[in-house]
Amino acid sequence: MAIPFKSYVNRAGRYHPGEMFSRGKRYVLLAIGTTLLSGCAGFGSPALVLGEPESAVVAKLGRPTHVIEDGDARILEYMTGPFGQTTHLAKITSDGRLASYEQVLTTQKFAQIVIGGSTKPDVLRLIGTPSQTSYLDLPKLEVWSYPYWENPVSDSIMHVHFDRAGIVQKLLNGPDLRRDSDHGAINLNQNMRGSLL
Repeated sequence: MAIPFKSYVNRAGRYHPGEMFSRGKRYVLLAIGTTLLSGCAGFGSPALVLGEPESAVVAKLGRPTHVIEDGDARILEYMTGPFGQTTHLAKITSDGRLASYEQVLTTQKFAQIVIGGSTKPDVLRLIGTPSQTSYLDLPKLEVWSYPYWENPVSDSIMHVHFDRAGIVQKLLNGPDLRRDSDHGAINLNQNMRGSLL
């Protein structure tokens, strides 16, 4: 089963006007949208201070997209998926104070995932909630997908594959074809099916 990415190519093999923006327009719209959606977390927002209470963090950043339990502590997640390429995690200590705040969809963070060792909860605590999930029938693997900026100028997706026990079995990195207008007539669903099986 392929990851259900939307194809922007019509049956005639041409990009349909209105379904796909030019690369420049998409990046401008993405930048504007990200800034607007991030609200207080955008430019000119008050800086977070380590040790400040959780209520102050939420007042500055807004309501988190998810809250991830981490023992006695908790992690406030601020993700921009499914088309966003960043996720910020604010780690809150057991006494309700900010311990750290960082953008976690990076090559360095993905490198900390241990094949054959990391579990779903480990991955959630490390890089947050996936933008998309899917299931591969033949190898019987669940796939969590994370769009991100790789270089930081390359649009990429990291796919984390879990077995039935919820243990990471492999990582697969590739280009985010949803953002690439130079591929011509490509059925993205078929392309992703071929790369993941």
